[in-house]
Amino acid sequence: MQQRATLPEPTPRKLPRWRGFNLLNKFNLEWSNRSFEEQDFEWIAELGFNFVRLPMDYRIWTDPDNPYRLREEELRLIDQAVRFGEKHKVHVQINFHRAPGYTVASPPEPRNLWKDEEAQKICSHHWVQFAKRYKGIPNRQLSFNLFNEPANVDAESHRKVVERVVETIRKEDAQRLIVCDGRDWGMTPNEDLAPLNVAQATRGYLPFRLTHYRAEWVQGSDQWQPPSEYPLREGDVLWDKQRLWDSYYARWKELEKKGVGVMVGEFGAYRHTPHKVVLAWMRDLLELWKQANWGWALWNFKGTFGVLDSERADVAYENWRGHKLDRQMLRLLQEH
Repeated sequence: MQQRATLPEPTPRKLPRWRGFNLLNKFNLEWSNRSFEEQDFEWIAELGFNFVRLPMDYRIWTDPDNPYRLREEELRLIDQAVRFGEKHKVHVQINFHRAPGYTVASPPEPRNLWKDEEAQKICSHHWVQFAKRYKGIPNRQLSFNLFNEPANVDAESHRKVVERVVETIRKEDAQRLIVCDGRDWGMTPNEDLAPLNVAQATRGYLPFRLTHYRAEWVQGSDQWQPPSEYPLREGDVLWDKQRLWDSYYARWKELEKKGVGVMVGEFGAYRHTPHKVVLAWMRDLLELWKQANWGWALWNFKGTFGVLDSERADVAYENWRGHKLDRQMLRLLQEH
């Protein structure tokens, strides 16, 4: 069993170095809506990790005939996940992966959260219900992550919506820790949010040809040249550790210097990228984030980015409690 260090109390200005996974049980109404499993929290803790992010689809708990009515039976299942986290000393971060009015997924939302007053009212109403529900639970156990990967929105429009939702949450729970993804699919820090006293989350998906090679949801990715080695060359560009820092993560460190806590809410590489390439690339990222003292969450625990049942064709899996364990990837994560 891995030993986990005691982490400091999180604040919007300084997040702990959380390390963990996204759990996708309520990720999508159409194909992923099931109860959270205590065993996942137990195993994550046993393996030495202390964080789960729950990317969820608001339609799961919403009455289809009334977007202002939330279904109690579904909310209780989320309550259960929060209790599992508390029991196993795993921080739980609640995320609206599909929020009223915005998602990166398909199908798109019928309303535009960044422009539509009604979408903003509905979204604020949903977050208020969560704020009321979890008031009193300390930030070391629970945080809110408002919207997944805002895209196609300018900094000012993004700030206005975030400010509105943050204000409604804090009327109910003034101390709740709130983390906001950067703009441009989580890639660009938004300095305009700094006065709102919220932390920000970035991503670990560069270079995209390495992380999303043959991903079915990325049009044309099956035609990309296979990423057969890392560092990865794309034309005149060499993607290596130094480039990842200089061209991308350095600006997030500058944001942190201005008093904004930073973490990596998602990262990983899809199952078709060669395993040796994934591990070499992942080691560089993990070393950069460890030096920066940032926490991180692999996109999933079980599944095509994860350490269990990833369906990679080139891994010598270990049979582990009825699952196929990628021991090499697990050890790499544990080391960092």
